[in-house]
Amino acid sequence: MTSPLPPCGRLAPPEAARNSLDPIARMGGVIELAYTDFGGTGRTLLALHGSFGRGAIFARLAADLAGCARVIAPDQRGHGYSDRAETYTGADFVADAAALIRRLELEDVVVLGHSRGGITAYQLAARHPELVSALIIEDVGPVMRTPDIERPVLDVRGWPATADTKDELAEAIRALGVPDPDYFTHSAVPTADGRWRLLFDWDDMMAVQNGGLGDWWADWLGSSCPALVLRGRHSTMLPASLAAEMVARRPASRLVEFAEAGHWIHDDEPAELARTVADFLTELES
Repeated sequence: MTSPLPPCGRLAPPEAARNSLDPIARMGGVIELAYTDFGGTGRTLLALHGSFGRGAIFARLAADLAGCARVIAPDQRGHGYSDRAETYTGADFVADAAALIRRLELEDVVVLGHSRGGITAYQLAARHPELVSALIIEDVGPVMRTPDIERPVLDVRGWPATADTKDELAEAIRALGVPDPDYFTHSAVPTADGRWRLLFDWDDMMAVQNGGLGDWWADWLGSSCPALVLRGRHSTMLPASLAAEMVARRPASRLVEFAEAGHWIHDDEPAELARTVADFLTELES
């Protein structure tokens, strides 16, 4: 049975436009960030993807929420159509997100972050509380290290980056022990010579992942805005006990678990995710 659409209703958003910021100076050098403004009406929702992702992964969510939210999703540094960078620290990602909010003069922003993007989201709220009105954290906790997380870093050194077809690229990644390579191939695009390539560099992705390792409890507890924690029941990246501790220790936080989802809730249960986010946005207005 298909889950109902969000109570705010689904509208077809205007054709999403690929935009870019002017080059911005950061400790990691001068880079240009690309982002997609999906349009929509209502609260601004800044959606931050995780490692290996791109802003386009939120297209379905943006369409489902178009009646109650304007979704803006950047390609974070080293991902998608944004520039590669010299460094990929937590401070870099937070500075990029803050620069985007300020450059676009966004107000009353709800920040949703998946995985590595979720760490950036709650770090942004802790360090720049004036920029974040609420948080939605998709399947990541305040600790990213062993033994708390069994496999916090996926070793992707030397993985294939190009192939004759998208299917062949997916098969090459699957052969390395990834049962479902779709998340990676969301970032695959055709080249001028008819081949396919990924919009990221595997070595950069190692740096992105390693930059997220650590104990970030101080950041998670460092803001007081309303927060919604989302966990996939089959996820190995956010243990149930850690998710429960997150909301127990931080006021104005609550947990929603998705029974059929793993780490990628937006792929595994897109309609239920949209309904949950829409409900949260409605609560913020009451």
